[in-house]
Parts: sequence; structure tokens; C-alpha cells
Amino acid sequence: MTLRRSAAPGLHGSRGSALIVPMVARNAHDAIDAVWKFESARIIAGLTRMVRDVGLAEELAQDALVAALEQWPGQGVPDNPGAWLMTTAKRRAIDHIRRGERLERKHEEIAHALEQQSLEEGVDDDVLRLMFISCHPVLQAEARAALTLRLLGGLTALEIARAFLVSEQAVAQRIAGAKRTLADERVPFELPPGPELAGRLASVLEVIYLIFNEGYSATSGDDLMRPSLCLEALRLGRLLAELAPRQAEVHGLVALMEIQASRSAARTGPSGEPVQLHEQNRGRWDQLLIRRGFAAMLRAREAGGPPGPYVLQAAIAVSHAQAKTAQETDWGQIAALYGALVRLVPSPVVQLNRAVALGMARGPQAGLDIVDTLTSDPALKNYHLLSGVRGDFLARLGRHDEARTEFERAASLTHNAPERAFLLKRAATGTTRVAGVTLGQAAERFLAREDLDAETIRSYGQTLRRMCLDLGAGTPLAEVTAGKMSTVFAVVWNGAAAKTWNRHRAAVRSFSAWASVDDLSAGLARKPESRERRPSIGPPQLDALWERRDTAPREKTLWRLLHESSAAARTALSLNVEDLDLENRRGRVTTKNGPVWLSWRSGAARLLPQLVEGRTRGPLFLADRRPAPARMPRPADLCPDTGRGRLSYERAEYLFKQATRSLDPSGAGYTLHQLGRSALDRRRDSPVPR
Repeated sequence: MTLRRSAAPGLHGSRGSALIVPMVARNAHDAIDAVWKFESARIIAGLTRMVRDVGLAEELAQDALVAALEQWPGQGVPDNPGAWLMTTAKRRAIDHIRRGERLERKHEEIAHALEQQSLEEGVDDDVLRLMFISCHPVLQAEARAALTLRLLGGLTALEIARAFLVSEQAVAQRIAGAKRTLADERVPFELPPGPELAGRLASVLEVIYLIFNEGYSATSGDDLMRPSLCLEALRLGRLLAELAPRQAEVHGLVALMEIQASRSAARTGPSGEPVQLHEQNRGRWDQLLIRRGFAAMLRAREAGGPPGPYVLQAAIAVSHAQAKTAQETDWGQIAALYGALVRLVPSPVVQLNRAVALGMARGPQAGLDIVDTLTSDPALKNYHLLSGVRGDFLARLGRHDEARTEFERAASLTHNAPERAFLLKRAATGTTRVAGVTLGQAAERFLAREDLDAETIRSYGQTLRRMCLDLGAGTPLAEVTAGKMSTVFAVVWNGAAAKTWNRHRAAVRSFSAWASVDDLSAGLARKPESRERRPSIGPPQLDALWERRDTAPREKTLWRLLHESSAAARTALSLNVEDLDLENRRGRVTTKNGPVWLSWRSGAARLLPQLVEGRTRGPLFLADRRPAPARMPRPADLCPDTGRGRLSYERAEYLFKQATRSLDPSGAGYTLHQLGRSALDRRRDSPVPR
């Protein structure tokens, strides 16, 4: 795999922007906005090559922008505004180096060398390096997307926040945290070496497609689409295609995005409701974008090599675009392409898409047969499109009552308001509600009992919410059987510890007895709970854990805190930001027996300020995303700044086990309890000073 610079000066070259800006700028501020949009990536990339710090490079570029804001309104816009910003930023960098170097002779040599070097040299390679560093695997996906939009897209924190429906403070925190992580991990500003190139390029493509998908099918909010994100992802994809013209997968991604974006105007109805692909008015598809997609697909084929995931997905998009009507769609060919994609990327989501294609090519039963094999896959247990697709197949087969349950479940899982309304509308079509108490009503009444304390309500609530989610809150209680409950347990808690399994089983038994129905746990055997104490995590394994570079900041902080405080995991997860005393390295948690103070040492003390930056109240450890409206936690478990809920013990335990499988000789992964106890064991075994 090779990368090379684009030979053409393109939109992002200073010559290109010098021609563009006078045509679009009505005044100096318009000119500044326009040139910054087009030139910021090149300027930051060139500065990063000079100072080797992406955070500092952005600050220096911002200094140049401030200088433009001060000078251009009075002095006029320069003939070549991009070059003016580049030169000003370069001078700022040289001044910084002169101030920062301790050895006077050395800094003179460095500054003199940089003065002789043009910042324009290798600028395309620098932008490519900036893409790789912004999308580095050491960063979390959310941080990669925010940093990429900031550095390469020139978007402000406020613009990114509006696009992703989060607070400006949250975005600023993600960007600042990403820069710190890159600096702490000493990620070099260079193109990855040959053996790493394919994986790192895949990471860049993943981030660009993540940005596009969030715009194309918004995961939350009141709008189905966020066009600004689609446009920004397309711009980044086209830029990457210029910088890496020999990479088929890059052109495949561009082709895929161009063709998908061509349908944007036809994807929503007059009220913003979703319009399914086969019902879209193809006359509203953007033919210019389709032609661009076809051209990108040709470049992908010219690049040669076996088709990768993005090229195959682009080929599927091409098949849709070539059909003049929905009836002319070659579903057989699309199903075959999905078959090839499944062999390359055997993920359950790709399997689900293949099921859709087969359902269109061979009939709904063929698709339903495949979907039914996916319902037991834990990876899809919270994926709303699985239930949506299954509901569609059931409706086409005339099984409307079953379809209603699936559509209602899909609606409860999605975070997007128009999509939820669309699914609920489909649930109400062609179905008749059976009289009687529903599972959701019974669960609500059960949890409202006055004889249950808060901890029991919380524990039972986890079980019953999962039951309602998987079986459908609108399902008549009389139709819930022990067999269906066994299926829920097999999907959701099959890999859980015996204690967790038995706790959920006990909740089902209690609910059954209260509701006066047959025991819904009849098919669930109680698992023997081992009394054998698992050993604590040894020093070599702990050292390896702390040295891992791919650990997310949230997990890194939680693990350090548990190890240093020896606190129970549930207690640590109950910490709130407002109850932290960072100066004295302690935090207060309110328990049934009163307030408890947790103390920690230098490791957690170093990480905690970064985790809470920009937040003043709410849970310390937050969930990965905001909760769906149907699954809102208590106000005390919601962060007012981000809208996300408290990280659950089950999720934290799962992530720790997954992260430590390779360290655990048994291959099962360690528990958070073992992590907390390892510190106690180490202190106990340490010699007492005399």
C-alpha cells in the first residue's frame, strides 16, 4: 500500500483559495471565514510538522486568525489570504521555538533552519499526516470525530456541538482531552509505516464514515438528517482521495457517500418523516452526486486490487442508483454483493442488511429466516433496526400482531424522534390491541409497590425494563411465557456471572408471584455460585494494564480509582462530580448507612481533572450515549451538561472483562472486585517498616 501527494493544487491549495475567496467574500470577515474553512487544515498540518504538537499548532494557527481579524478590516484583504495566514502562523511558531528552547545556541540554529524552510513544502503530506493523527486509534471514536472536524474541517466547537446535539462544553472537553492524549502518548506526526498503514487508513475511513452516517441517519434528536455533517464528511473524503489517489478503499468510500447523499432530498416527507428507499421519488435524487459517485467508483476499480468493504458497499449503492424505479432494482445482485461483504466483514449488522436484500429478492420468509438467527446475537440486543426489519418482514407475511411488538420495541430503542414516530405509526397499522393488562403496565405497577426499598426497586427495575424491551411493553401479560423468558435470558444474560443470573431470575420469580401468573422463570435453572475466592490481579498483569495505550479515559480513571481506593465498584460508580474533593483526593458517596468517603492516590488524582473537565454536577462516570426516552433514568443519574446517564455496573464489569481477557491466564477476564482487592493484598503482603 502506498500513499502519494496529489499533483493538482485543488481546493485546499493556497492558489485555489486565493481565487475563490474574492468571489465569495463580501467583506473582510467573510473572507476570513472562507479562507479559514479552506486553509485551516493545511496551516495546522504545516505547524504540527514544525512544533510536533497538534494542540500547540492549533493555538498558533488561531493566533494567526486573530491577527487577520485585527488587520484585514482596516488594511484590506491580501491578494493571497491563505499565504498571508500561513506566513503569519509560521512566524508565531518560530517565535515560540525561540522562547521555549533553553539552550540559546540551539534555538538559534533551529529557528534559522526553519526560516530557510518553506512551510508550503510537503503540505499535502502534512495534511495527510494530520488526518492520521486526528483519527489515531488511541482516541475514542467520539474524540476522533470531534478532533477531525475541528482540525481538518475548520469547524468551531459550537458548530460541532450543534451537529452532534451535545453541549459546546462537552465538545471542547473532547477536543482538549484528545490533544492531551496525543501528547501524553507521544503520537508522532508521521505517516504510519508500511505494516501499520492498512489498519491506520481503515481508522481514518471509519471516522469519516462515522461523521457521514451521523449526518445521514442521526442517532438522536428531532431531525432525521443533519446535512452539514454529510457535507463535511464528503469534503474530507474528497480531500483524502486527492491525497491518497491510489487507494481503492478511499475512492470506494467517496463513491458510497456521494451516492447515498444523492438521495437526501427524497428521504423525508413534508413533515420530516422518513421515506423508505422503495417509496422514494427517484426524480428528486441528485444526478450530479450520482455521476460523481460513479466516477469515484471507476477510480476505485482503476486502483486495482480485490474489492474491500467500502468498494463493495459502493457497488451496492451503484446498483440502487442504476435502477430507474424501485421495481427495476436488481435485488439478486445486491444480495450477492452483501454475501461477498459478509465473507469479508462477518458482522451481524452486515448479515442483517443481507437479510433485507434476500427478503426483497426471494420473499419475506427468506429474510425472516436469517433475521431470526440474529435475534440471539448479544451484539444486536439494543439495535433498533433488527426489530424494525423483523417487524417489516412479519407485516409483509400478514403477522401483524407480532409485527406490532417488533415495531414498538424498535421505537423504544431509537433515540431519533422522527424515526420513533414512524415506527409507532407502523406499529398501529393493521393491528388490533388485545384487551387486558400489558407487560409494561404490570411491570410499572409492580415497581410502584410501597413495600419495596430503593435498592430493590433499582435491582428489579433492571430486570423488568429488559423484559419489556425484548418482549414488548405492549404485549399482553397473558401472552408472556416461560419459553419467551428463557430466550431473553439466553440473549441478555447468558454470559453473566452466576450471581447476576440468579438475581435476575429471582426478580422474574417475584414478579410472577405478584402478578399471579405461571412462573415465568420455570425454564431458568439456578446457577451454582462459587464460594471460591478468585485471586487478586498480580503485579505483572497490573503493570501491563496500566501501560495499555488503547484504554479510554473513562475506563482508565475508573480502574485506577478502584485500585487505589479499594472501594466496591458500585460505590465508585455512585460518585457525583459535585461530591469530589480533588484537592484532598477524596469523594463522598451517600449509602443506606450514611455518607462514605473514598480516597485515592496520585494515579487517579492525575486522571480525574481531565474526566470532569467542564462539568459541575451529575454522575462522575457517564454512559456511552444518552438514554432513549422510553428508558430515562432518575434525574440524579443524569448529567445536566451532556444528557447522558450514569455508567452501569454491568457495563463497567463487561468492559473490564473484555479488556483483561488477554491478561488473565484463564482467558475469562478479571472482575472489578479482583482489581479493588489487588491493592489490599499488596498492602497486606508489604513488609511493615520497623
